[in-house]
Amino acid sequence: MEPLYTAVATSNGRDGRSVTSDGKLDLKLSMPPSLGGDGVGTNPEQLFAAGYAACFSGALGLVARQSKTDVSDVSVTAEVTIGKDDTGLGLAVVIRVELPEALVGEPGELLVKQAHQVCPYSKAISGNVPVELIVE
Repeated sequence: MEPLYTAVATSNGRDGRSVTSDGKLDLKLSMPPSLGGDGVGTNPEQLFAAGYAACFSGALGLVARQSKTDVSDVSVTAEVTIGKDDTGLGLAVVIRVELPEALVGEPGELLVKQAHQVCPYSKAISGNVPVELIVE
């Protein structure tokens, strides 16, 4: 792989802080109440959801530009769930894509599937984390 950009972040536990090397992100981390924490800070699942939604939105924009399709009114939401699986804890993801009326149906569904194929987050977790695509 030819590197284009490298993000660097350091964390000191789920109840600590997470800080990027450039200082633009400096967050208090905490466990969500459903996992026994106080929920005062953010958590890794929220950070993953935010990153995945942004990355998927970018991938959707890329495939849309290639087909000369306007997706400026599209919204992407990532839902990241942590839960118990056969090996301990695991993740599951739902990607919800809200499309303008003009793209509802097969054209929009095709764009979303194409975005899923090129999104770096989708590629990184392929075969490891179940991802459900919902087009609305």
